Amino acid sequence: MTLDVVISSLKEKFGEQIIQDEQLYDFRTITIRKEAVLPIVRYLYDHERFQFRYLTTMCGLHYPKTEQPFGMMYQIHSLVHNLRFRMKAFTVENDLTYDSLTPVFLSANWMEREAFDFFGFKFKGHPNLKRILNVEDMDYHPLRKEYPIEDRTRFDKDDTMFGRKPSDFDRKKLIP
Repeated sequence: MTLDVVISSLKEKFGEQIIQDEQLYDFRTITIRKEAVLPIVRYLYDHERFQFRYLTTMCGLHYPKTEQPFGMMYQIHSLVHNLRFRMKAFTVENDLTYDSLTPVFLSANWMEREAFDFFGFKFKGHPNLKRILNVEDMDYHPLRKEYPIEDRTRFDKDDTMFGRKPSDFDRKKLIP
């Protein structure tokens, strides 16, 4: 059994739901339509030969300057054949709802709660979707790339010491 056989089977069964198939670094990755996540995972889980029955990980993605900036990444593993690959499914900001994988993998429960907490994704059919690590009344999702990484108001940091160009931000405007 090889991943080529598995991916060929997925392409044959799901056709246009598979958008892209590529080798990223040492990981085979397919990009799929968001609506196909649960049917594909269920197919791979239930398939008599493939037996992808271990959800290694899943997490949220945010690429702000792209057409579909939000996405979910899933890695599943067939322990019987020692095969694993990655699936990605992207969406837009006003449609962050995915089907929950908890009917197939109980371990998806915690990972979906984490994606909800840190990115704001919602999962249709999740048994208890609420924040898991941040406080309940927090009104933002901290892993979205909506904020600058560095505090631009700091005076004590010299960007040139880190091999970067000096900041173009005029800190003097902050002084009253």
